[in-house]
This record gives sequence, structure tokens and C-alpha cells, in this order.
Amino acid sequence: MAVVASAPGKVLMTGGYLILERPNAGIVLSTNARFYAIVKPLREDIEPDSWAWAWTDVKLTSPQLSRETMYKMSLKNLMLQCVSSSESRNPFVEQAVQYTIAAARATLDKNNNDFLHTKLLQGLDITILGCNDFYSYRNYIEARGLPLTPDVLAALPPFTPITFNAEESNGENCKPEVAKTGLGSSAAMTTSVVAALLHYFGVVNLSSLNKDQHQEKDCVDLDLVHVIAQSAHCIAQGKVGSGFDVSSAVYGSQRYVRFSPEVLSSAQVAVKGLPIQEVIHDILKGNWDHERTKFSLPPLMTLLLGEPGAGGSSTPSMVGAVKKWQKSDPEKSLETWRKLSAANSALETQFKILSKLAEENWDAYKCVINSCSIHRSEKWMERATGPDQEAVVNALLAARDAMLRIRSNMRQMGEAAGIPIEPDSQTRLLDATMDMEGVLLAGVPGAGGFDAIFAVTLGDSSSNITKAWTSLNVLAMLVREDPHGVSLETGDPRAQQITSAISSVHIE
Repeated sequence: MAVVASAPGKVLMTGGYLILERPNAGIVLSTNARFYAIVKPLREDIEPDSWAWAWTDVKLTSPQLSRETMYKMSLKNLMLQCVSSSESRNPFVEQAVQYTIAAARATLDKNNNDFLHTKLLQGLDITILGCNDFYSYRNYIEARGLPLTPDVLAALPPFTPITFNAEESNGENCKPEVAKTGLGSSAAMTTSVVAALLHYFGVVNLSSLNKDQHQEKDCVDLDLVHVIAQSAHCIAQGKVGSGFDVSSAVYGSQRYVRFSPEVLSSAQVAVKGLPIQEVIHDILKGNWDHERTKFSLPPLMTLLLGEPGAGGSSTPSMVGAVKKWQKSDPEKSLETWRKLSAANSALETQFKILSKLAEENWDAYKCVINSCSIHRSEKWMERATGPDQEAVVNALLAARDAMLRIRSNMRQMGEAAGIPIEPDSQTRLLDATMDMEGVLLAGVPGAGGFDAIFAVTLGDSSSNITKAWTSLNVLAMLVREDPHGVSLETGDPRAQQITSAISSVHIE
């Protein structure tokens, strides 16, 4: 029987760069763009001589890339050996498989370990699928002379095959990359594979999860998925990042403070030859001191993402430039980070206030949001009648002000570090967006650059914003916030024809 698990992509709304260092926090929103992992046995029957096998088979299929990769896995040390062409390898799935099976062996008792061994002898057949939202189809749309509208994106078949970027950025003969939209595809993919395998082996039971449990502090099954997915993802990418993308893929939207990198020091040693079984105990018993607090956008607010099509940015090189600037000018950088942290906290506070106001006086809150959705921000206060409505408008305006301060400090940091965190073209676009009717705020997600912009809109104003973006040569994506994390699915998503476009978004 196949097990299908999915995990969401993310948008880092606040905390770019700061989130790399404790105790700085970031607000990360999970989305309706999901990565799926389908796990089933490669063979229904076990061969009579399989008790003597030292190896088993693992097949990884990525239909969107037209790739099928075969591996042999050692049943002793759990290492995967690729027996297909090396070009088709996927280090994130490889590490996810190795770390998950090691964790299963370490946590299951004798009887269940026999069950695990039987499952392994049957071989593993793993298929990975990413929603269209993870990949950029802008070039595809433009090449066919189609309009840059969400309707065109929604008309694409689910899990459309992915073409590679043909252009070489530096003229060298390097392998072209798949064009991505910055939603954290590798973290969502890794998490979905880990979750599907852990459930398939009976280590966790994801079927008992209800939607609210993702936000609970003590869900042991989700915590195990998180620890293994973080470890596999860090080893696959060759560095210990902040982990916000994996955390949101597991638990959903949240306020996040990173774990101490030292918790993965033994895993980094393992890459140099230490057996994974020795390392997994340190990982499982490690002090995972990350912090997460439940968060989602206040009611009647919509997250919009746009793709300006101005070329991609490399997050690692931008992070490296910021770190270099911190070392060269510690006093100025510390002051900028202090201001940025204060602005991030102010925005978070206003969102909390707005959620509380909605809870306490829904009628006043709803009336203000609907009224502000058809006016520009300078007209908002004059629409308010009475103290309850004025309190809502004050919080909306304070949230806008906090976002403007965040953007200002991010721009200053970019200029000082010599990198385009909010380049001029994005500044013009964001200013124009924040000047539109019904827009609360707009910014560049995560590390910034040219990749994407986001906006938070009020009431029913989002359809007007997407039309305005089209006129500004911005492709409005189908992505929306969905606060839920990893989940068990009822079947193959291709059979159900589900996409974020169909299941979650209504296009006017």
C-alpha cells in the first residue's frame, strides 16, 4: 500500500538575514504550494533468498524532470550507491532516505525492526512531485505570447513538466538550473520524503494528526519528522542553515527562532566517514533548542506573491556578502540589525493586535477591513467611526509603518554590503504596490533580490492587485497562505488532479 505525504512551501515575511543568528526571530508563512512524496514497495513479494541479501533496491522517480534513478542500499551501513547516471542524483532525497532509515532502526523495538527489515527487502519505490507554484513558468508563458495572468497559470496541467533555463548566466558551459520561485522546494521535498518514509515504516502515525496539532508544542511524531528533515536537509546542502524552511514545512506558519548549529556537529563529521548509525543517536538525543510560536495572518487578509521576471538572486552569495560587511563594520552593522529587529518585532506586534481586535469585536474589524480594501491608506482613518474602528485602523497603519522601516533598513544593509537586497526596480514596484487600494504592505521575501515580491491585501482587493501587477509586467502567482504543515494524503495527487490553483484559489 502506498503512503503519500505532503509538505508546504514557505514565504519568510520578516527576519531575512537576522534569522541566521539566535535569538533573532522571523515570521514564516507556509503556503498552499505543496511537495508530495509517494512511497510504496518495489516488489510485492520477498524473494526466498532475500535473508542473505546485503543490499536492497531503491528507485527514485521525478516525473516532472523525466528522471528515474536507481540505487543500491547497503543493509548494513545504510549507504546509498547510485547505479544510474550521476546527473540524475538528488542529494536531498538521498540524505532523507539514509537518515530516516537510520532513525527508524534506532527508535523501533526488535519486532518492529523485523518489520522494517522486511519493508527494506521489498525495496523502496519513491516518487516526488512538486506543485507548479514551486517553479517559474514565466518564460514558458511569455514564449507563447500569453498574458501574464494567474488565469494562465491556473490553466497549466497539474505537475507540469519542468524545462531548464537555457541561458548561461556567465557564458560558461555550466549545467542550467530549473527556474524556481523561492518557496523552499528542497525543504518541502525533503520533509515530505522523511514524513512519508517514517509513516511507511510505522515509526510515526501521521493519520492521527488533526490540523491544530501542527501548532501544539508537544507532538512527538512531528518533532521526529522535524529533526530528521533538518538533519538530512543540512547535510544535503552542505551547510547548517537557519532551518526556518524545514520548520514551516513540518509545523506550518510560525514565529521561528533557529536551533543552535552545534546540534548537527556530529552529522557534519559523518559526512567525512563516521557511520550514520553512530550519528543518529546524537541527533535524536540532541538539544534542539529552536523556538516556534503559532502565527498566521489576521482574518480577511490575503498573502499575494508576484514574479517580476528580473532575473534570479543567489541567496548563499548574498548571505556571504552580509557576513563580510558585519566583520568589516561591526558597529554600523549591529546598529542596523538592532533597528531591523525592532521593526520586525513591531510588525509582529501589530499583527497580534489585529488578530485580537478581530476576536474581540468582529463586526467593527470586518467593517474596517472591507472599507479599507477599496481605499488607499491615507483615506483609511477617515473611514473609521468610533473608537473600536479607529483602533483597527491605528493597528493597520502601524503595521504599514513597521514594514516601511523594515524595507528601509534592509535597503541600507544591502547598500552597505554591496548587494541588491531591495534593488531599485523592486523599490519602485513595492512603492507602487503599497500605494494601491486595499494593500496593507509589500516587501521582498527572505534574503531579497530580484526573485519575487509579496503583498498582504485586505478584504476582496487581491483580484484588483493581480490585475495591476499584470500591467506592471509582474506575474501574480497562485500561492496563498495555508498555515498547516506536513500531512498524510489520501492518495496520489495526480489521480485526484489537485493543485493549489484548483483546491485553494478562486480566480476572478
